[in-house]
Amino acid sequence: MKRTHLPLNGLRVLDAAARHLSFTRAADELAVTPAAVGQQIRALEDTLGVVLFRRTTKGLELTPEGEAGLGPLRQGFLEFEEAVRAMQAGQSSKSLTIAAPRDVTEKWLLPRLAAIAAGDAELRFALVAADDNVDFTEANLDLAIRWGEGPGALEGEAIESEGLVTVERAGGGAAAVIHWPGAPGEGGAQVRVGDAGLAIDAAAAGLGRATVPELLATRDVAAGRLVVVGEAMPSRLGYWLIAPTPQWRQRKVQALVEALGG
Repeated sequence: MKRTHLPLNGLRVLDAAARHLSFTRAADELAVTPAAVGQQIRALEDTLGVVLFRRTTKGLELTPEGEAGLGPLRQGFLEFEEAVRAMQAGQSSKSLTIAAPRDVTEKWLLPRLAAIAAGDAELRFALVAADDNVDFTEANLDLAIRWGEGPGALEGEAIESEGLVTVERAGGGAAAVIHWPGAPGEGGAQVRVGDAGLAIDAAAAGLGRATVPELLATRDVAAGRLVVVGEAMPSRLGYWLIAPTPQWRQRKVQALVEALGG
């Protein structure tokens, strides 16, 4: 018999009926009707080609064929339970692997992870530098942060932000425009850098003004390294916490998403 064709429901019913030697009590345990138990047993007998139970004046009893398979069957169920516990162990794990662009990690993620870890000394984080093309399988990731319009085909939650802000060094700096890949427009850019984090640092160094995600500039503005010029600008793009459905549904990932959004 092929492994994929194992009649697992019927075997589960057989185990319950054999323990109770009663279809009625087995039905109570399994939250089904006695008729459903009887149907499952008959279907299992048809599949296996053997008789598993017989009725006597003393009640229901196992046949020798049914008795012969009961030990391995119960051992198999114990191993199933071990397999499930092993797969669920990651749910209670305190280790999380997170992928994010370098500038997001430096300017936004690390301070938040430090605050989260301060409340739970058992937490362990592995951080992976990644662009928009994140391979969850290859990197064994739990969660990623991506710049875009939405989570795409993945599960996700937007990180709240005011959009984009234009910043310059406190006290003023050069009149140059600092451009980074993803910045709105390129007209008049005299300084080009690799990402928004470098644009923030370039502005703080006095090289010019940069229009960057408000999310990444907040700490430098609060520290007095930068000032915001004008008003924040709404953006259709933003940072998203994303993961495939299996990772997203993990309790540890949901707890992290909630903590990062707090």
